[in-house]
Amino acid sequence: MEMGLPLFYAFSVLLNLASVAFAGDNSTPLCSSQFNTKCKPDTSGLHLTLYHPRNPHSPASISDVPISTILSHDEGRVKSLAHRLSKIPSSRPTSLDGHIDTKSVSDPLTPGGSVGLGNYVTQVGIGTPAASYVMVVDTGSSLSWMQCRPCAVSCHAQVGTVFNPKSSTSYHSLPCSANECTSLRSATLNPSACSSSNVCIYQASYGDSSFSLGYLSKDTLSLGSNFTFPNFTYGCGQDNEGLFGKSAGLIGLARNKLSLLSQVSPKLGYAFTYCLPTTKSTGYLSMGSYNSAGFSYTPLVSSSLDDALYFLKLAYISVAGKPIAVTASSYSSIPTIMDSGTVITRLQSDVYTALSKAFLAAMKGHKKVVAYSILDTCFEGKLASTAVPAVALVFDGGATMKLRPENIIISLNNGKLTCLAFAPATRVSIIGNTQQQTFKVVYDVGQKKIGFAPGGCR
Repeated sequence: MEMGLPLFYAFSVLLNLASVAFAGDNSTPLCSSQFNTKCKPDTSGLHLTLYHPRNPHSPASISDVPISTILSHDEGRVKSLAHRLSKIPSSRPTSLDGHIDTKSVSDPLTPGGSVGLGNYVTQVGIGTPAASYVMVVDTGSSLSWMQCRPCAVSCHAQVGTVFNPKSSTSYHSLPCSANECTSLRSATLNPSACSSSNVCIYQASYGDSSFSLGYLSKDTLSLGSNFTFPNFTYGCGQDNEGLFGKSAGLIGLARNKLSLLSQVSPKLGYAFTYCLPTTKSTGYLSMGSYNSAGFSYTPLVSSSLDDALYFLKLAYISVAGKPIAVTASSYSSIPTIMDSGTVITRLQSDVYTALSKAFLAAMKGHKKVVAYSILDTCFEGKLASTAVPAVALVFDGGATMKLRPENIIISLNNGKLTCLAFAPATRVSIIGNTQQQTFKVVYDVGQKKIGFAPGGCR
């Protein structure tokens, strides 16, 4: 991918600003009534509150963004993930006065997935003393990053004050010789760069043209009330542009060694659990050990396409208790991943067509109407939950997600239209967050399995 003028300008600025002095900070304390954060010790372990992006009570709500816009950017995320898995090589980035680390830019990989507007958010603490920041949570990303003063090029609008590295006694940037700098290529699928003062520069770019560019750094990470992680590696963003909502940045939960998961796993264990809530409630993200009661499991699948994403095998789908009419090979003809940031589940095209036909057959008496955005199985008006046939996703090993009506259909245009919340795909199937809502989902990476349990939140 050719480096555009904005990124070229940003790189040029950062090459010479790594040693700049930072102004004072007025960030929100980690335990803050502004966010209604519970500051009592969580005796059950590390537990963070998750907010739906369209929950009006979320600290970074995008409830004013039209659903059509969200669906449009959701399609962008899916295309970007598909492109990422195709391993199509990018063009060599433009050289910047010889400061690019030529060892890390040869044969660069494609940019990462699109962040879009479908990601859930939580709050984490950074620095010493710790201050709280609202962050996007993304299982499809590895490198965590947040906006940092002085915002040498650009910072998007966020909730609260932008983090000031000078306010933290534990902050330090990383030199270009650091192992973490070399690891950026696998974490961001972009090469690293080196400033004129020998500070490592990262670039996290996304398929919807959003990006974060800044200095690779270390600081103390605080999660919940009881857990701190010194020397947490993350990006201190000086140019952050695109669709990040009102968040301060992003925490990556993919399997790369620079992800938050990998960095906290020596202390907590190599697993995390979440329940993605609806717009009417809150959910949670828990790191480490978990109560296995009620879970059914499917193996994590290894893939040479991308060892950071969460691959699994979808065995079959049933509607009204009967498997849909499609060959077993159709399910495995393209890879399937679990993803917290994709809104609408994508299915291999033959599988989707069979699901749509079975759903329409079960919806006798309801007339199909024209498509809405990426959704083409739609009905007039608002459907009663009793009218929606049962749909189940069954994975390899027997793990089953018995979907509720709210996981199956989506109401649009103020109840004037209802659509099946699935869409076709050609290169990668994705189990999206509409179908995951209210389920407890555990990513037990240490045991190489994903588990599902109903009724985790509302």
